[in-house]
Amino acid sequence: MTSTLPSSVSGQLAPVSRRIRDRLEAAGVPYLANDNIADHLAEGELEQLEIEVAGKVRELLRSLVIDIDNDHNTEETAERVARMYLHEVFKGRYHEQPKIASFPNVKKLDEIYTVGPITVRSACSHHLVPILGNCWIGIKPGDRVIGLSKFSRVADWVFSRPHIQEEAVMILADEIERLCEPQGLAILVKAQHYCMKWRGVKEPQTSMVNSVVRGDFRHDPSLKAEFFELVKQQESLLLH
Repeated sequence: MTSTLPSSVSGQLAPVSRRIRDRLEAAGVPYLANDNIADHLAEGELEQLEIEVAGKVRELLRSLVIDIDNDHNTEETAERVARMYLHEVFKGRYHEQPKIASFPNVKKLDEIYTVGPITVRSACSHHLVPILGNCWIGIKPGDRVIGLSKFSRVADWVFSRPHIQEEAVMILADEIERLCEPQGLAILVKAQHYCMKWRGVKEPQTSMVNSVVRGDFRHDPSLKAEFFELVKQQESLLLH
């Protein structure tokens, strides 16, 4: 029986993006803007995708009536943009999560601690313009712990995708819970959105703040208050 998946068109191999989408859809795997699809990329496909994306960006520039054949400033812009999206600003979609080892909580630590501010960089999934801000993470340890630097690594991986901020914080919380199963988790993100600063209403000082609290932070108001007070103190220290 002939496959209905369009792996080839008129005897030619279909574009790599089409082959990846077909594979994801056949497996019932979502590929929304803030999903990670690294597990479903075959060897060499990311390099092929970079070439395909560069070609599409080249056509976008031509549609914007930019003479990329004679303009020395934009001659290699398409390749730079493709590299940037796949390996930098959207790497959280195409690259696997950094290796993060957890360790037994031998001393049975149960006091909360906070990590931050962690710089987070993302892009608004509506306009693909930057979201830049800071993240604070509060932990009440469970049976396992991870190193402090690992919070920064996983936050960078999660935020390096097209997002809306509310969903990014939820995804980060899910990943941290999976990695170390804390008794309590609190995350606060304060970020500026260039879809408001650079375009639209053009409000340069406006920022968005949102948070998520889980486990003991949700059930114990004093722990939640302690976390936000620690964040306030850390912000105050940065200003002086």
